[in-house]
Amino acid sequence: MTTQPSRFRPRLLWVLTLSAALTGCATMQSHDKLATDMQTAGRTGGIPAALAQLESTAKSEDEKTALLYNMERGELLRMDRRYPDSTNAFLLADNKVKEWEETAKTNPSKLMGTVGAALISERLKVYEGQDYEKVWVTTRLALNRMAVGDFENARVDIKRTHEREAIIAEFRAKETLAAEEEAKAKGATSGGKEINGYPVETLNDPEVLSLKNGYSNALSHYLAGFLYEMLNEPGLAAPGYRKAIELKPETGVLEEGLRGLDTRTGFTWKRRQRMTDVLFIVEAGDAPARKPKAFTLPVPTGRGLVTASISYPVIEPSKDALLTTISAAGTNLKLEKVVDVNVMARRALKDEMPGMVLRGVTRAVAKGVLQNELQKRGGLVGGLIGAAASVATEQADDRMWRMLPGRVYVARGYLPPGEHVVSVNGRQLPQPIKIDGQYALVPLRMYDNSVLTGDVAMLGQLPTVAAAPQPAAEPAATTRTTTTTTTTNARARQVPKSSVKSTSAAPAPAAAKN
Repeated sequence: MTTQPSRFRPRLLWVLTLSAALTGCATMQSHDKLATDMQTAGRTGGIPAALAQLESTAKSEDEKTALLYNMERGELLRMDRRYPDSTNAFLLADNKVKEWEETAKTNPSKLMGTVGAALISERLKVYEGQDYEKVWVTTRLALNRMAVGDFENARVDIKRTHEREAIIAEFRAKETLAAEEEAKAKGATSGGKEINGYPVETLNDPEVLSLKNGYSNALSHYLAGFLYEMLNEPGLAAPGYRKAIELKPETGVLEEGLRGLDTRTGFTWKRRQRMTDVLFIVEAGDAPARKPKAFTLPVPTGRGLVTASISYPVIEPSKDALLTTISAAGTNLKLEKVVDVNVMARRALKDEMPGMVLRGVTRAVAKGVLQNELQKRGGLVGGLIGAAASVATEQADDRMWRMLPGRVYVARGYLPPGEHVVSVNGRQLPQPIKIDGQYALVPLRMYDNSVLTGDVAMLGQLPTVAAAPQPAAEPAATTRTTTTTTTTNARARQVPKSSVKSTSAAPAPAAAKN
C-alpha cells in the first residue's frame, strides 16, 4: 500500500501542472489581438477611442499597474497631448522597470529562473519589457517633461537612460550563459539554434546586423545632447552627441550636433543669435508585431521518437515609405532617420533567440517525456491527449509595446521666431506651429492619415536689438542710418553655415523686439 502513492505522484503532478497550464493559456489573451483592436478603434474613432478600448481590458488593480498596459496607455495619452496623465502612466511603467533593474543587479538568477517558460510556455513569463522598450520609457518621460517646461526632471530622466543601458548590457550577458547551462542540464543541446523553416533573413539583414545592440538608440542620446546644450552644459552635451553618432554613423544631423556645439554655445554667437535653433522630431508608422510561427521537433524518448510542438515569434520587416524633407519659413530641412523600431525589435529578437530556442528545446524534451508517459499509461488516447496539451501550451510570446512609432526622423535648423506653416514631404500640417526663444523642440507624429502636433518645448530668449536713434532729417544722416541698419540686418541673418541644409535662401530675421 505504501508504494501506490509514490507510483502515481508523478502522474498526479503532471496532470495538475498540465491543467494549470491549460487554464492559464486559455485565459491569456493575445496582446497582438488587443493591440489590433486598439489600433482599429483609433483609426475609426481617434485616440480617445483607442484609449477607451485599451482601458476596457484592465479590470483588476494588477492589470492597471502592469508594465505593458501603462506603456501603451502612456503613449496614447501623450499622442492626445495629455502630458501629466501620460507621465503618470509612464512612471507606473518605470516603477516596474526599476524593480527589474534592482533584481538584475542584486539577484539576476531570480530573473533567469524561467520555470514556467522552460516547462510550459513563454507566455507564462511575467512581461519584463523588451530592452529597447525599457530605454524608451525614460526617453518618453524626458520628452513629456520638456513639453511642459520641466527641464530639470527631464535631465534626471536622461541620466537614468544611460544607467539603464549599462544594467541591461550586464544582465543579458549573464542570461545567455545561464540559458545554455540550463539546457545542457536538461539534456538539450545547442544544436537546436538552427530552426528549419524559420525566416532567418528577417534577423540577419544588413540593417539589423549594423545595430550595436537591441536597446540603445541614437534619438535618446542625441536628445541628451540637445537638452544639455539647451541647459548650457556643453561638457555634458558632447558625450550625448558623440554616442548618437556612434550608434548611427554617417548621419549629417547627428554629426553637426557635435561639430557645431562649440560655436552654438559660445558667448559671441548667443549674443548675436537672432533666430531660433529648432529641432524637429518626426515619428511615423507603427511599431511591429510579433507573430507566432509553429514548428514541430522530433524528441527522443525511451519508446522512440515523439513529435513535440514548438512556437517562435517572427517579425516582418517594415515596408513604410521613408520621409525626406520638412519645410518651414521658406527653408527645406533634410529629415534623417535616426531610429527604426522595426529594426530594433528584430535585433532584440535576434539577441533573444539563442536563449529562447534553448528554452524551447528544453520544453520539447520535457513535453516529449510527458507525452510518452501518457501514451504508455493511457494508450493511443493518452498519447493524443499529450500531443494536444503540447500544442495548446506552446504559444510564442507576442507581447510588445505596439503604440510606439515605427521610425523616428530628426531635422535641425534656424528659423525666425513666430508662427510657421510646416510641411512634411510636401504634406502641409493643418495648423501653423509657433516657435520662439534660443531653442525649440517640435514633436510631430504621422499617425494613420493625420499629423499629430505635440506641445513645442522652448527655452531661452533671443537677445533684443535696440531701436536705432532717430537722427535729424538731413541727407547725410539718412544715408548713414540706412547703412547701419543694413549691417545690423546682415548680422541678424548669420547662422552657423553647416547648421541649415536648405534648398532656398535663409529666411529674413524676425522684427526686432523693443
